[in-house]
Amino acid sequence: MGPRGRSYERFESQFESQFESQFESGFEYMNSANQGFGESREVGSGLSVFASQAEPSWYALHTRARHEKAIERRLRDQGMETFVPTTVEVHRWSDRKKKVEVPLFSCYVFVRCALTAEDRTRVHRVESVHGFVGSRGSSLPIPDEQIESIQRVLTQAAPWRSYPFLKVGQRVRVRGGAMDGVEGLFLTENGDHSLVISVDAIQRSMAVRIDGYDVEPV
Repeated sequence: MGPRGRSYERFESQFESQFESQFESGFEYMNSANQGFGESREVGSGLSVFASQAEPSWYALHTRARHEKAIERRLRDQGMETFVPTTVEVHRWSDRKKKVEVPLFSCYVFVRCALTAEDRTRVHRVESVHGFVGSRGSSLPIPDEQIESIQRVLTQAAPWRSYPFLKVGQRVRVRGGAMDGVEGLFLTENGDHSLVISVDAIQRSMAVRIDGYDVEPV
């Protein structure tokens, strides 16, 4: 083989060595990029899981009248936590009268959830639900203490009733007894002392007699 042939072999060998080196570098870069991409996907997935585990809150659903209990049953059947406060009314007919359990707040059902897309889908699939109570398309969460206060009052023998929504008045807290810690607006009517408990989201209230209870300003 002449000098020109040997020169060509050296050039070919150098070219192959340089090409292999560049290929390996490029392959390592792609591996590194893929690993980085996988890590970012993992972090993104973690954020998604975290978002879906938001703390649940109470929300009010606006419903068709006289369908509250049926809606509550359907939502419970789907595993959702619900609450429909009720009261007993005496309905009179010409020949008889009967005690009937009716919703305390007509056309409303309370549901506790994290308001995920799945929660919204389950709610909107139930017939006679108009939607979540809120403004400008957003659902308005209800403070736990407002729902808990109503739940505690309903377990007591103290007289209570539905009451027009109030926004002004002295806010007090009951101290001692079965309703210890329950908060509301203090009201005096004809010498009787009552505590008005309100759900701001739906602008509805109930009043419970608190004669004999100690109260303190909040």
